[in-house]
This record gives sequence, structure tokens and C-alpha cells, in this order.
Amino acid sequence: MDYGWLVFGAVVVLALFLDLFVFHRHPHKISIKEALLLSAFWIALGFAFAGFVYYTRGYDRTLEYLTGYLLEKSLSLDNIFVFILIFSYFKVPEEYRHKVLFWGVFGAIVFRAIFIFAGLELIKHFHWVVYIFGIILIVSAIKLLTTEEKEIHPEDTLIYKIARRLLPMKPHNADGRFFIREGKRLYATPMFLALLFVESSDIMFAIDSVPAILAISKDPFVVYTSNIFAILGLRSLYFAAAGVLPLFHYLHYGLSFILGFIGVKMLVSEFYKIPVEVSLLLIGSAIFLSVVASLIVKKKP
Repeated sequence: MDYGWLVFGAVVVLALFLDLFVFHRHPHKISIKEALLLSAFWIALGFAFAGFVYYTRGYDRTLEYLTGYLLEKSLSLDNIFVFILIFSYFKVPEEYRHKVLFWGVFGAIVFRAIFIFAGLELIKHFHWVVYIFGIILIVSAIKLLTTEEKEIHPEDTLIYKIARRLLPMKPHNADGRFFIREGKRLYATPMFLALLFVESSDIMFAIDSVPAILAISKDPFVVYTSNIFAILGLRSLYFAAAGVLPLFHYLHYGLSFILGFIGVKMLVSEFYKIPVEVSLLLIGSAIFLSVVASLIVKKKP
């Protein structure tokens, strides 16, 4: 077995342990300062692992890892908007939001493994799947470009209706618990519903992000590790950026460009291989320019 996987697994388990039992041992409202420090920690960890990738796999795989990491980090910004709406709808107290996101990320680690390795196998055995992935990304780019305001109506979704039918519910969050027991009956809380929607939103998000990262690299180790290290910092990024992200009203243009570019990259891959360096430069530039434009040009009321 490739010992790189063992190192990766050990780092992730240790990081999750520190996050749950050291950094957030006691539920509390996470301040901007704490969120920024934690974000710096997760970003530093992601770049430190890039050094390990360089040592074990060389320059080309490292460049793919960094491009995949930046791609996933950029696209995850769009997911933060959804988290804001979910927490608001289910009235999850701020001190318990990290708990929901922690288990949401834990589930994402499992689901991303399924999607990524399934995607790699599909491409390996049916190369034409690449074109389907490319079309999916272009359609997603157009949808993102034409939809500025995000809305969420959980009560209209199938997952909400099934959960309400199968699980007896309590209308309060019960001091941060997902379930409470009264007598012999077990009741779910709104926090559990919020977790379900965080997980389901990540699954929907993976429909875009997994094909996108498969356009950058076909190395399972590079694809999965870059994806997971970007996801690990999503919780602290949420607390650091939730208040300011709505100010970046042109961000969706940058994300739309990224999805469209990666979609085109997949469609032309049989005829022309766009260098990874170009992908890295364009992804970084798209996010930078959309943020700068948001700060310079004020949104019309």
C-alpha cells in the first residue's frame, strides 16, 4: 500500500481530533479572530501537505494538488451561502453551528471518496464520460451566472418531507443535541434536520466540484487529498466569511467562469491539453478579480 495514504489518513484523523476535542471542546460562539486563526491553521496544513506531495510525487503532481485545492476552496465559497440560509431557517444557535458543520464535513469526507473514485473508474472504463462531466459543468456555470439570489425552502424538499414523516420531531434544539429521548421515544431536533440539509447540499455541490477536479488530475491521491484538505477548512472559513461574503456580489461571476472554463477544458481534453499552470492562474485570477470588482463597484439597491 502507498504509504502516502497512511500519512494522509493519520494527518486527517489527528486534525479532526484536535478540532473536536481541543479547539472546540466546549460549545461557544466563534469570533472572527478565532475563525481567522483556525482558517490560517487549515490553510497552512493544506500547503504543508503540498510539500509532502512534492517530496513523494514531484513537481507535476504538486501543481495538480495546489490547483485542485484552490479550485475546491473557491467553489466551496458558494456552499457557505447555502449554510447561512440553512442555519437561519432552522434557527441553529451560533454556539452549536460548528458541531453541525463538523459532522457535515465528516460525512463529506466519506461521500467525496465515493464520488471521486466512482468518477475515476467511470473515466477509466468509459472515456466519453469526460464529455458528460464537461457539459454538466457548463450547464452549472450558466445556472450560477443567471441566478444571483439564493433561496432555500426546506419544507418543499423530499428529504424534509421524508424526515418529518419517519422521525418524531421536537421544535427546539435541546442544548445542541441532534436527538433527545423522552421516555421510550427518541425525537430528532431541528439541528438534526440542519445536518441533513448540510449533508445533502454537499452532495449536490459535489456534482459540480468532483467533475471539476477530475479535469485537473486523474491521480486518485492528488484528487482526493486536495479535495479533503480544502473541505477541512470549510467550517472555519464559514465563520470567518459568513458576515462578509454577501458583500462580494460579483463572486458568482468568478465561480461561473471557473466552472465554465473547467467544463471547456474537459470537452477539448481529447484535442488539446490545457496546462495545469494555466488552470491555476485562471482560477486564482477569477476569484481575485470578482472580489476586487465587488469592493470597487457597489451593488445597485
